[in-house]
Amino acid sequence: QVPLVESGGGLVQSGGSLRLSCTALGFTLDYYAIAWVRQAPGKGREGVSCISSFDGPTYYADSVKGRFTISRDNAKNTVYLQMNSLEPEDTAAYYCATDTLSTCRSLNSPYEHWGQGTQVTVSS
Repeated sequence: QVPLVESGGGLVQSGGSLRLSCTALGFTLDYYAIAWVRQAPGKGREGVSCISSFDGPTYYADSVKGRFTISRDNAKNTVYLQMNSLEPEDTAAYYCATDTLSTCRSLNSPYEHWGQGTQVTVSS
């Protein structure tokens, strides 16, 4: 099991920004593609973004393209999701996830390893 840990969620007004972080204690993330997946109340999971290993290609869902940016800092063993121009529709629990593969698959893959999630709430 990969011990993924998310942080950075919170309450923000519409139009605001948040940066989520995903790290793993005792496990190096550099080698693996890492995804962000969200789940809003009463809705299914939605793959938001994915970054391949070692700053490889990045991918975004159409719903967040141009507003969210995924990146990684290998020195800090952390993957970030910078979220700008947030909308109430972005309200959800956000999870980082991985299949311990080097490349991203479909954003909505049934990832094998998940963090505990961090809540993002956007008020109108």
